[in-house]
Amino acid sequence: MIIHNFGAENSLLNQFVAELRDINIQKDSMRFRRNIERIGEILCYELSKTLNYKVSTVQTPFGHKAMALPLDNLVLCSVLRAGLPLHRGLLNYFDKAENAFISAYRHHPAGGNEFDVIVKYFAAPALGGKTLILTDPMLATGKTLENVLNALKNHGQPKQIHIISVIGSKAGIAYVKSVFPENTHLWIATIDDELTAKGYIIPGLGDAGDLAYGTKL
Repeated sequence: MIIHNFGAENSLLNQFVAELRDINIQKDSMRFRRNIERIGEILCYELSKTLNYKVSTVQTPFGHKAMALPLDNLVLCSVLRAGLPLHRGLLNYFDKAENAFISAYRHHPAGGNEFDVIVKYFAAPALGGKTLILTDPMLATGKTLENVLNALKNHGQPKQIHIISVIGSKAGIAYVKSVFPENTHLWIATIDDELTAKGYIIPGLGDAGDLAYGTKL
């Protein structure tokens, strides 16, 4: 897996990540959603530099201009519900992309630290020969992305897979690396060192879904 960690360099992206982490700024859910959206915009712009392009001629009011325009057929797939603001950020730029959505949640069968990831809802177009972009803001254990990958297998083999996340753990990234194809790209805003016993990122930012859309039962 090819990892693009933008937390390792100085950029405005770090300001948006800092605001996501800040317990006082987190109280503004609209700002929280917008910061995730802006991070998605930045990461997908960087991703766009690796896509395939072809030269096309554009007619202007005063002549013609040869321009390199993107060629790939893109599918954006987001994990509900936390992935929605990130998905919107990508769709702001990749506005011609097809879209897929999947629900995945943690189920603790014994009430302890061990959990399964349950996939309940999935809607996606055919993926054969297309470029698949998976979005999940929190890459904690990596099990959610593994289950998403398994759910997608009946929809065809994409020619390329990209993952976009806001915060990941080192352990989760290592796990995803072990189950995804070698040429998968991970685009991530920052990486944290640890996980709790229940698989939450430390220091992380908390529950991204709750912070974006309110607490759940």
